[in-house]
Amino acid sequence: MAYKNILVEKKEGVAKIIINRPPLNILDIETLEEMSQALAELKTDDEVKVVAIAAAGDKAFSAGVAVGDHLGGKLPRMVEVFHRLFISLVDVDKPTIAIVNGVALGGGCEVVAGCDMAIASEKSQLGQPEIKLGVYPPPATVLFPRIMGRRKAFELILSGNSVDAKEAERIGLINKVVPAEELEKAADEFIKQFTANSGLALTQARQALYRNFDLEFRQALEVTGVDATLVMAGENSVEGLTAFMEKRKPVWIR
Repeated sequence: MAYKNILVEKKEGVAKIIINRPPLNILDIETLEEMSQALAELKTDDEVKVVAIAAAGDKAFSAGVAVGDHLGGKLPRMVEVFHRLFISLVDVDKPTIAIVNGVALGGGCEVVAGCDMAIASEKSQLGQPEIKLGVYPPPATVLFPRIMGRRKAFELILSGNSVDAKEAERIGLINKVVPAEELEKAADEFIKQFTANSGLALTQARQALYRNFDLEFRQALEVTGVDATLVMAGENSVEGLTAFMEKRKPVWIR
């Protein structure tokens, strides 16, 4: 499908969704809809093992959702498509990785938080300034406590202050920080550690992680025990274990 505001590139098991609205890569309704549509299409592409979310230019990953879409008759639609994007990020059933270069503010920061992992250049700044405009960031109130814990989530959401990339890494919002000139290469290397694995196993492990986030501890252990038996009896797992015993590279079923 042809898109107006995003680019979709596929290479060696990686699909990259690029927000293509430089310099600030503002997320308007159309862009949000296109991102969700791209994720839905990638879900059914068995050649894709990992989905990366990046942005054009070096000034901003995204400075947030279009202010005009927060007002008047556009508001209900904006809220609907923005929140659908976070469901789409979960439902894609493949690891999602944000590649951040520049500012990621408001909705842009929430998209980073909505991805499973993130890598950023050291010049990046991330934050949720919505409280300073008299509102709060709904997805961040769900995502931040799960990523960084209650106290830091309260601080960032209630102050509206931004953090630099190193602090974002320290609190778990970013996995890895690298110099800006090394970001592309470092992101490729970071992603390769996942694409070397079975796509099916990545999907199964990711589904288990998301499911277990929402279960009581003992129940999660019990459900995972049953699930593990089914997974390990599958052709893919048998091939991986057999290859290990035979000291060869596995040939994944998927």
